[in-house]
Amino acid sequence: MSEPLQRLVILHTNDIHSHFEQMPQISAYFDRVRRLWPADQVLTLDIGDHMDRMRPETEGTNGSANLEIMNATGYEAMVMGNNEGLTFTPELLRTVVKEHAKFPIIGSNIVEVATNKTPDWMLSTLTIKKSGLTIGIIGVTAAYQAYYELLGWHVTDPIEAVKTYARLLRPRVDIIIVMSHLGLRSDQRMAEELEGIDVILGGHTHHVLEEPLLLSGTYICAAGKFGQYAGHIELAYDPAQRRIVELNGRVVPMTDASEEDSSVTTLLEHYRIASAAALDEEVAQLREPLRLDWYGESPLGNLLAAGIRRWTSAEIGLVNSGQLLQGLKEGRLTRGRLLEICPGPINPCRLLLSGADLLQALEESLLGEFMEKPIRGFGFRGEVLGVLCVDGLTVMTDSTRAPYERIIAVYVGDEPLDLSRDYVVGTIDMFTFGSGYLSLSRGKQVTYMLPEFIRDVLAAELRDEDAILSSHFQRFTDRRPPARIE
Repeated sequence: MSEPLQRLVILHTNDIHSHFEQMPQISAYFDRVRRLWPADQVLTLDIGDHMDRMRPETEGTNGSANLEIMNATGYEAMVMGNNEGLTFTPELLRTVVKEHAKFPIIGSNIVEVATNKTPDWMLSTLTIKKSGLTIGIIGVTAAYQAYYELLGWHVTDPIEAVKTYARLLRPRVDIIIVMSHLGLRSDQRMAEELEGIDVILGGHTHHVLEEPLLLSGTYICAAGKFGQYAGHIELAYDPAQRRIVELNGRVVPMTDASEEDSSVTTLLEHYRIASAAALDEEVAQLREPLRLDWYGESPLGNLLAAGIRRWTSAEIGLVNSGQLLQGLKEGRLTRGRLLEICPGPINPCRLLLSGADLLQALEESLLGEFMEKPIRGFGFRGEVLGVLCVDGLTVMTDSTRAPYERIIAVYVGDEPLDLSRDYVVGTIDMFTFGSGYLSLSRGKQVTYMLPEFIRDVLAAELRDEDAILSSHFQRFTDRRPPARIE
């Protein structure tokens, strides 16, 4: 007589990005599934980027709000996403995880540079028993190596890490699950190239797979972004054949779900109040309002560009106005208000850029198609690209001329821009990835400056009265000499 099939339910989320408004519904749904199935047949996983520092509850609690809400929801493991790994320092992450997480963090391709070992608050892999099955879990994150090295981590090739750990785990487990914060293309490559992987739970590129993809015997699943969906997989394993013989998966909409977990709702209110108190810390007292314009030059945009130039010790400062969401009123400025107007986890950086590439970006910045361009990913948390805000430059334009011919002259300090020369430019990491202005991604000798964000740079400038005064002087003039802007 054949052995009965062993059944398992996998519940999964990814890329929540601190959209806490969906967590009461997600928790209620997970609880309902646990009531319908035996407790040891349900496995609950998160595939990274649960934390996002644009959200006050996350910023004001250093991520502990996320972990406590995940505890209440019953997660059993998560893989670290780039929003966890790159927007918090390792020291801060270690502290908050050790104090608050009641589930393991998996980092199969992360080691400390100093020790060449997995950080002591992570696991390289996890083996867990469910439904009589031994399940091996591997968790890999996208290898933004230049960034991670600055933080003291070495992030190895994720595909190679999965290959290595799959070989080690395969003889000892019945099922191998890869929690992959790599993106859909990498997941497809992994399925096609590597042996021994049963299920890949994906994230990072915010893709929704309404039903699993089956590639080379591996199932690939993903549940979109922001808690709009929860992933639900039901599988049957045949112990005689030692393989999955049936797998059905779907994504369950959460945005219209009526059932909520009141305990999670209560936690959210607690952390809303706690974070508001933490973010009420004063940053500066402003003697005058600072205007912002996404589609033209403004003092607040100039102030940020000047701050980035000084922070990076560069000749020129460049940033897009869309990084800032609103202007500032006079009076008391708090951390919370600064977070509201500059929410993106964007880092300053320094690079060498040719005069020709700089001129191209400046010309593009004058065009409506660039000003109104929506940006997705790369840490951007605004609505449109906006114009380029500059410092260290004077740009003379003629708005009546054809596109890409509107700049009459550019001066770096008192010297005309030399198209063949490389300039030291202070700017933002987003531009180096080709987002916004392609020519700015051609910079050389890029140095990323972590862990500070551009809102930390802006905070320093807002305490400097001379910097605020200088922000009112025009960098762009249309056939007129420089003047004060209000």
